[in-house]
Amino acid sequence: MGGKYRIKGNKYPRMRRPRRRGRLVVLAVASVTVLGVGGWGTLQLIDVFTGGGRKASAAGGGTECGPATKASPSPSAKPLPEPRAITVNVLNATTRSGLAKKTADELKKRGFKIGDVGNATKEYDKKVKGPGVLLGPAAARDTALPVLGTQLPGAERRTEAARKGAAVDLVIGDGFKELAKKPAADQALTKLARPEPAPSKKGC
Repeated sequence: MGGKYRIKGNKYPRMRRPRRRGRLVVLAVASVTVLGVGGWGTLQLIDVFTGGGRKASAAGGGTECGPATKASPSPSAKPLPEPRAITVNVLNATTRSGLAKKTADELKKRGFKIGDVGNATKEYDKKVKGPGVLLGPAAARDTALPVLGTQLPGAERRTEAARKGAAVDLVIGDGFKELAKKPAADQALTKLARPEPAPSKKGC
């Protein structure tokens, strides 16, 4: 070869290939993009099959519900009577004598009106295994019985549709030891009269 490309001696000029740095950069960017799209697609599939931590609304709108908020008390709830407005018949269904009078005296100190005091009827006499039975008319289910129940936790509550009058019975059973301590009973009564609204659930 002549001119400036003439070969001198026994050494040959090295013909370097053009560098492919630009192509490598493009390939690296493309790989990262593919991995990113693939990861995003996987997350979307997980979101579909797990519900994304949300429940669809009953109407099928799929809208996201806000944070939990306290529900307002139901305006239809019946006002609870005060102990002084409740007449209680204290009846002893056990073999322990004097238990009805002692219990009646304590209830009177706590503000309840006392009606009949004595032995339980044949229907309940020696047949109540628990601490007691609170018995009243159907109207007392959500009024007088819950209030009286704060004085004897664990007592069974029953109503009789055909029962007349507003008085309720406290039938003392074999499992009876004593009424709830007054501070605990007062606290339960306050909580019953002013219940805290239950927070609404998150989601739909």
